[in-house]
Amino acid sequence: MTTKYTPTKPKLIQLIHIGKSKLGLDDGTYRHMLTELTGKDSTKKMTKPELLKVLDNLRDKGFTPAKPKRAGKLKQACDPQSKLIRSLWLELHDAGAVRNPSERALASYVERQTGKSALQFLSTKDASQVIESLKKWLNRL
Repeated sequence: MTTKYTPTKPKLIQLIHIGKSKLGLDDGTYRHMLTELTGKDSTKKMTKPELLKVLDNLRDKGFTPAKPKRAGKLKQACDPQSKLIRSLWLELHDAGAVRNPSERALASYVERQTGKSALQFLSTKDASQVIESLKKWLNRL
């Protein structure tokens, strides 16, 4: 069973106001539309189902809400320890011990070792732990 996400009441009000702007509705026309649909002239007085009804009406008029933007890609850590970790990782790849040399695969390894999801979040102590484990791995080859 899947559940469909419905925005919170403040988010619905925000979407309705964006729709009003995008469709170029003046305040009188907008208030008239609200009253016709729900009997209320303000989105703040409305219930969530009423807000959804207004939003659906705006969609029928041509408003298409923008999809939420995905979080941006994190900047790659470029401190000396992170560079050494990457270098050791690529060395292990060249030696055939690591199949996937990508940053994502390295992040997975780092998370297994330290519980931190990426190099950017490592403390000096955590980074040292990862470096030592990679060095030991190389020595075993």
